[in-house]
Amino acid sequence: MHLTNANLADMPTRERAALVNSLSGFKSANLVGTADDDGHCNLAIMSSVVHLGSNPPLLALIIRPGGEERHTLHNLLRSGEYSINHVHADMVEAAHQTAARYPKEISEFSATGLTPCWWDGCSAPLVAEAHIKLAMALREHQQLAINGTHLIIGEVMQAEIPEHCQNEDGSLDLAAAGTVALTGLDSYHQADPFKRMAYAKPDLPPRTLP
Repeated sequence: MHLTNANLADMPTRERAALVNSLSGFKSANLVGTADDDGHCNLAIMSSVVHLGSNPPLLALIIRPGGEERHTLHNLLRSGEYSINHVHADMVEAAHQTAARYPKEISEFSATGLTPCWWDGCSAPLVAEAHIKLAMALREHQQLAINGTHLIIGEVMQAEIPEHCQNEDGSLDLAAAGTVALTGLDSYHQADPFKRMAYAKPDLPPRTLP
């Protein structure tokens, strides 16, 4: 099947959304936690978190267009703080349910049975059930002219990771942490480590790590 831009434009809206959401391949599955001015908690599943840099430790997040009805966006822009929590296999059903459009006064924590937890120095709730949790501080926000989506750039201020999941070189074994991946809008995948490659050098052939 070969598709042109015109073919994509002619697709029914939901079919096009499902297809294009799959084109980027496997994505991270994260729960983003925020709180409003009155301390009411919000939780939303997102699959657009990407690494921007390590010094300072920056992660980017894309949030779809919207104003007040985008509770996550509204809260994090007001407070300047939010959390990112990896979804693992035992959380998938509850995590996916946070995509439902609950009214602002209903917390997705309560609606899905997930548990908020709090860290000193962070006003945003984290997910107690998550194995990997990050407390984030907003560093930059841009609304993109091309389609109205919001680019959120945040700095990792605190992190909780299982000690047994960190490799000797500092990287994380996300499979050991149980972190799942997401494709499209609704397909969750468990990680299966296949191969680790050594640092690529022009004078050496590709090498696998033990």
